[in-house]
Amino acid sequence: MKDSAGAVVLFFILLFAYTKLAGPIPFSLNSITTTKTDTFSVSGEGKVTMMPDIAVVSAGVTAQGATVTKVQQELNTKINAVTLAIKKLGVDEKDIRTSYYNISPTYDYSSSTQRVTGYQADSNLTIKVRKIDMVNAVIDASTAQGANEVGGVRFDVDDKTKAENQAREQAVNDAKSKAQAAAKAAGFKLGRVINYSEGGGAGPRPMMYDAAKSVPIAGGGAPTQVEPGTSELTVSVTLSYEIQ
Repeated sequence: MKDSAGAVVLFFILLFAYTKLAGPIPFSLNSITTTKTDTFSVSGEGKVTMMPDIAVVSAGVTAQGATVTKVQQELNTKINAVTLAIKKLGVDEKDIRTSYYNISPTYDYSSSTQRVTGYQADSNLTIKVRKIDMVNAVIDASTAQGANEVGGVRFDVDDKTKAENQAREQAVNDAKSKAQAAAKAAGFKLGRVINYSEGGGAGPRPMMYDAAKSVPIAGGGAPTQVEPGTSELTVSVTLSYEIQ
């Protein structure tokens, strides 16, 4: 016992003497930080059916002639007639815009060298119809005044904000319900939501239309009948939870 006590005293004496001669003994401490990164992600979807309240009609006009000036004049005459007829139905001028305009030469390829035989001009109007029940009348008025290319009718909802909010709420509730069910089945506890991502949206409802169907024929032709139907807006979300 006395020997042990003597050894301890001797150790501290030697340590004191060493620090006086060689300086302090260096010590190094490493700091280690651990982060829990366990997460769980789940997706949900919400859908809302919408009744379209606007229509977008594409009406094209074509003209052909021997000179550029002639085809321009003919094209402008037809376009002006279509525009005037549409305005008379109540379509505002700001909702009628020229979306395409082109003049190009036509060629004769029957001989060894190509020869310009004339010119063709094409113009396209994009018409937004805010009174959706007038869309059939707009198509008929356009074709009656020379529009020979009605490329399609697109129905849409002018303001989707309310429908998007409803679909988003449905999607979040769907994701939460799935997360709670999975946590219960797998035996873990959900923490806070640490990430949210969203996608989706409603595209237009395309409806193709043949302009020739609306051209009056002998004995009287049937008026255009294009129905808007409904559109479906979809929002998908992904929630990421911490796992406790």
